[in-house]
Amino acid sequence: MITSASNSRVKNVIKLQKKAKERKEQNSFIVEGIKMFKEAPVEQMKEVYISKSLYEKMDLEEKLSQISYEVVEDNVFVQMSDTKTPQGVLSVLEMFHYDLDERLAGANGTWMVLEDIQDPGNLGTIIRTAEGAGATGIIMSQDTVDIYNPKTIRSTM
Repeated sequence: MITSASNSRVKNVIKLQKKAKERKEQNSFIVEGIKMFKEAPVEQMKEVYISKSLYEKMDLEEKLSQISYEVVEDNVFVQMSDTKTPQGVLSVLEMFHYDLDERLAGANGTWMVLEDIQDPGNLGTIIRTAEGAGATGIIMSQDTVDIYNPKTIRSTM
C-alpha cells in the first residue's frame, strides 16, 4: 500500500496528469473513474491505483484479477487525482498509435477533420458526439489540444 505522496510512482502520476510532454515521453496517459477503468482495455494498462476506501467497499475483483494494482491511502489518492471528487480508481494506460495512411486505405465512411481545437472539454465532447453519430474516425491538426489531456479523456466519457 502506498501511504506517502512523496512516493516516486505517485509523483510520476501527478506529472502525467499535468504535462503533455511527460505523457508523450512515457507513451502513457491517465484515465480516472470506475466507468473508464472498466472500459479500458487490459492490454493497454500499465499501472492501476485504487483508493483504500474504494478497495474496501467496491466489487472490482473480476477486472482486478486480470491486472496488477496498488492500493493507495485516500489522502494520497486525492493528490494523484485530477478531479475534485475522485471516484477512487486511476489507471495509467499506454497511448494508442495509428497510421493515417493505413486507416484511410480503402476506408469508406465519415471522417471528421478538426483544426486547432484548444479547449480539452470541447475536444472530448466532439469525440463523443462523433462516436455517437457513427463517424469512422477523427483527424486532428497538429495545433489541436492534446487528445490525452485528462479533461479531454473525461469529456469523452
